[in-house]
Amino acid sequence: MRVYVIGAGPGDPKLLTLRGAELIASCPVVLYTGSLVPREVLAHARPDAQVLDSSGMTLDQIIDILVAARDAGQDVARVHTGDPSIFGSTAEQMRRMQDLGIAYEIIPGVSSFTAAAAALGRELTLPELCQTVILTRAEGRTPMPDREKLEALASHKATLALFLSVTLLKQVTKALIPSYGADCPVAVVHKATWPDQKIVLGTLADIQEKVAAEGIRSQSMVLVGRVLTATDFADSRLYAPEFGHRFRKRTPQDRSKKAAVREAVPPGDAVATVEPTNRAGSGIPGTLDS
Repeated sequence: MRVYVIGAGPGDPKLLTLRGAELIASCPVVLYTGSLVPREVLAHARPDAQVLDSSGMTLDQIIDILVAARDAGQDVARVHTGDPSIFGSTAEQMRRMQDLGIAYEIIPGVSSFTAAAAALGRELTLPELCQTVILTRAEGRTPMPDREKLEALASHKATLALFLSVTLLKQVTKALIPSYGADCPVAVVHKATWPDQKIVLGTLADIQEKVAAEGIRSQSMVLVGRVLTATDFADSRLYAPEFGHRFRKRTPQDRSKKAAVREAVPPGDAVATVEPTNRAGSGIPGTLDS
């Protein structure tokens, strides 16, 4: 018996992964967060499956269902919205499963922050402008560690993806304006990839008023950063002809161009060069992330 903690994606049922769909179709018990997971995702469940909505349950009630399934030798598809590893409220369930000796496996899903970026048609990391994305939230009923308060994170001026924060825009803007500036672009994407998706664009100076006018109070991703409107940014080095890597070697002409640049620099001046490296996270030896 195994519990599969499945990320159902941001809303569009077609963004459920193939692995997630296969497991929902095979498990005799499907336990899903009905407040956020679209009903279409449950269409994959087998006809005789026990399909249960956990949106009104406590943690103990959820665990009782998992224990009953274990005792019956039944696999469970535990279906969450987005990706289970990001603000998924899955850690406490997995901790209890570990204590009870219940095997589980996480099936990743498309997160709402990447779905929001896709809806905007934007990349959240741009060469020489911003190479960092911070996933966080504004402080609400759940306290934030002092080192993770927005005022502290704002000093990095990184792209921010704020979960669970659309009703807290007053404190968000107050915390961020001193570092980002009042004119910093903000995008609020409500129900990304759902049929009733809505996008509100603004700045830290006016986003609160604009979102209030649209009546948005839930299921929204708040993105903050200059990358949202930037057009004057450097090209990635990944596709530059003088940048060789495992899958594309530099030509003799490219090497000659690089040598010519070096010769043109007066002695003693520094020369910035880009050499192939094996960067953690790139997934491709000998490449740089864009």
